[in-house]
Amino acid sequence: MGSRQTVFRLTLSSNAKQIGRVETFLNKVKRNVHLDEIQFHKLMVSLTEAVNNAIIHGNKSNVHKKVSIKCDITPGWLVLQVSDEGRGFKPDKVSSPLKKKNLLLESGRGIFLMKTLMDKVEFTTGRTGSQVQLRLDLNK
Repeated sequence: MGSRQTVFRLTLSSNAKQIGRVETFLNKVKRNVHLDEIQFHKLMVSLTEAVNNAIIHGNKSNVHKKVSIKCDITPGWLVLQVSDEGRGFKPDKVSSPLKKKNLLLESGRGIFLMKTLMDKVEFTTGRTGSQVQLRLDLNK
């Protein structure tokens, strides 16, 4: 796949007030990778959803547990990885927000948004937490 360069890392405590740091993080990425406004906003929504899920669902808002964000650039791709210290989950068991019974729920759209906005989304669950990898094709 070519060379991989880690550009940025950010660690947050599992406090909803930390989500505002996502925009600052992505602005640093944007200064180093030529992103257009559409790409930036896709990343902003997707990464915010991933971090929010890691804080609330993964770490159960336990401020002693961390959420880690890593940004890698590979030839043609921007790869963001969000990790939590939770007990994991089964992504295929998450109900679709498009089902009639779920349309008015306040939560449940994060994974759907990530999969809609990113070119590739992968989940990994282990004993020490979950990871979501968001991939954006920079050649589109």
